[in-house]
Amino acid sequence: MSTLPYAITDSATMLRRSLRHMQRYPSLTVLVAGMPVVFMLLFVYVFGGTLGTGIGGAAGGRTFYVNYVVPGILLVAVAAAAQGTAVSVAMDMTEGIIARFRTMAIARVSVLTGHVLGSMIKTAFGLVVVTGVALLIGFRPTTGPLAWLAVVGLLAAFTFALTWLTVALGLAAKSVESASNTPMFLMLLPFLSSAFVPTDSMPPGLRAFAEYQPFTPVTETLRALFSGTPAGSNGIVSLAWCAGIAIASYLWARKLFSRDPIR
Repeated sequence: MSTLPYAITDSATMLRRSLRHMQRYPSLTVLVAGMPVVFMLLFVYVFGGTLGTGIGGAAGGRTFYVNYVVPGILLVAVAAAAQGTAVSVAMDMTEGIIARFRTMAIARVSVLTGHVLGSMIKTAFGLVVVTGVALLIGFRPTTGPLAWLAVVGLLAAFTFALTWLTVALGLAAKSVESASNTPMFLMLLPFLSSAFVPTDSMPPGLRAFAEYQPFTPVTETLRALFSGTPAGSNGIVSLAWCAGIAIASYLWARKLFSRDPIR
């Protein structure tokens, strides 16, 4: 059998290992969906009336704001799931299991691939739950099947990129505790973007940062797809961010994984 089939088979085995961890600790999987849902309910029902009127004018209000904020909440869910990946990778690196894997006849890439695929499945579960709750509280996208496919594709690409980034952060961490803290900036970035309020309402310095960080073009692209309006250059910028983060993070993770796993 050639190298590629071995790598695919070993990656499938590592994916099953990741899924069993999810079954063993279901509270972590529930948290992935639970926290974004809490944020969504908080912003819609506590701040939504005021923010919706401020953004949409007389036609705004809570009904307007729920459609505005859901794309950003979906990205919060992606960031929350990716953060857990860093912890899982750090646990493997610090508990000696990686050293044991290296003595076995398995493809090295399969260990990290299993984490990435498992995290993407967990993220997909969270996104489905968040979308379902959003529909229950009034989210009403006006788009067709092709746009929905584009939404799924963009969310998958962004999830893939952030997951590889947190895999690298988990490998770089000196302990599980530090691995749980280093990806925290991913949870902060949606709040410093156009996810919750337009960037033109921000002070000049913060506005410049918000407009040129990855969460803003991805949010704006999702918002355009849900509303059936043109995304402009945001779609291309979003895909460029996804590709750049994924490639750089994969190369960084591969380099870190090649070193001695003993801390």
